[in-house]
Amino acid sequence: MSATRPEADPSAAPGAAKADASPPKVSDELERWLKGDHRKTVGGLIELFEEKSFALLFVLLLGVPALPLPTGGVTHVFEILAMLLAAQLVVGRHEIWVPRRWCELEIAGPKQQKFLEGLMKLIRKLERFSKPRLRFLFNHRLSNAVFGLIVIAGSLAAFLAPPFTGLDTLPSLGVVLISLGVLLEDIVVVAVGLAVGVAGVVLEIVLGSAAVGGVKKLL
Repeated sequence: MSATRPEADPSAAPGAAKADASPPKVSDELERWLKGDHRKTVGGLIELFEEKSFALLFVLLLGVPALPLPTGGVTHVFEILAMLLAAQLVVGRHEIWVPRRWCELEIAGPKQQKFLEGLMKLIRKLERFSKPRLRFLFNHRLSNAVFGLIVIAGSLAAFLAPPFTGLDTLPSLGVVLISLGVLLEDIVVVAVGLAVGVAGVVLEIVLGSAAVGGVKKLL
């Protein structure tokens, strides 16, 4: 059985196309911003992503301690900044506030190039398998507050990890994955990140307790 398709009204086509068009991918928006001629600063990132800049800044701040390398405590400043930003989510701010000096910080210079390339690969891989799931859970006052509390908990766990142990990796990676799940509006990615973060905290507690017990025996 065949049927002729009715001709579309030219005047309605633009509106229909706009309605059917899928929202731009996070990686595409970020790549356009990184390849633009403007300065790549924290303020510019906030202006582009607006409310989602919270999650993206968490990815950038916790991305370094999430690397499987001992950082020796040099990333503590990133973890403190992440907790300060997360506190704004908890109190219900929709617009991110950072000191003017931070707005001028460049986040896409030559030193960050390899990190940003790795971040783009991770986002594209997640976008390939991810899809919006339970989107109604995101961008609400309660869900944003819970998101902020989770980021504070993960950042604090990374901050308290003993230097040169690498125990800050899993809590930081958990925050990164949860933040990417918020950006992609995919509850499955959020759940994976939460599981990674909890595993990191448990590992930190177990190994930390064992280390303290060993020191007590020596004394």
